[in-house]
Amino acid sequence: MKRILLSGIIMLCGFAAFSQTDTTNKSTSGDTVFVGNFIIIKNHKEGDTNQDSIPPKRGDYLIINFPHRRSYSPKPSNKTISTNYFIFDLGFANYDDRTDYTSASAQAFAPGFTKEDLKLKTVKSSNVDVWLFMQRLNVVKHVINLKYGLGLEMFNFRYKNDITFTSHPEGIKNDTPDFSKNKLFVSYATVPLMINIRPTPNHRHGFSLSAGVSAGYRIGTHTKQVSSEHGKVKDHDDFNLDNWRFAYIAELGLGPVHLYGSYSIKSMFQDAIKQYPYTVGIRFSNW
Repeated sequence: MKRILLSGIIMLCGFAAFSQTDTTNKSTSGDTVFVGNFIIIKNHKEGDTNQDSIPPKRGDYLIINFPHRRSYSPKPSNKTISTNYFIFDLGFANYDDRTDYTSASAQAFAPGFTKEDLKLKTVKSSNVDVWLFMQRLNVVKHVINLKYGLGLEMFNFRYKNDITFTSHPEGIKNDTPDFSKNKLFVSYATVPLMINIRPTPNHRHGFSLSAGVSAGYRIGTHTKQVSSEHGKVKDHDDFNLDNWRFAYIAELGLGPVHLYGSYSIKSMFQDAIKQYPYTVGIRFSNW
């Protein structure tokens, strides 16, 4: 009875090895068959003949069970240059106001203004970035990398007070309408350049830290005001803003979560008003 049962098991194993693909690993080299966690090896004896009509004996085969055997899968290789397309940032924007409002130039541009007059609605002032691509270039064993890209930075500065930016003459004035929305929009075409550190390069969502600088050129500026007296009004002008933006930038990766921040090295306005925008938020990125 035991011999018949053993014959049936071996025949079933043989059919399974030839008729279907094993999900872990399979080899039919010679007289060795891998089936799941089992290895079946045929013993070669002197005088052994191939007589299919004789049922196999238990001693003719060696069956080895490896409960924890796993198929070999090589670690993913790190490319010298990795590219990530269409990265999105969503965060808060504000600025560090270092203006000397007692100076003649500041009073000429913003008559009677103090720092309180240009306070922002912090919760509603936002930064949205769209990076067309970012690349990571291996420098030292994929632990130290160079990270760079190209994208669009957009800032929405929403003011608490009823102020208006004027074009002729250029400046800022207190206005009479009660604005339900009063914002300054500025956008830059920006190139970031960072040193990236990845202590565990073989983990896709490990810890990472990047820091560097960015350079941006202003490509769009307008104000948008909404009031019951005038409805919605948009005004497109440069409003004495500087064409260039240079900033310190950083990114922190904690597993799948990425945080970013930036701080402008250069004032947002050309002269008189000295305001240095900064941002903090979440970056939606694969790495």
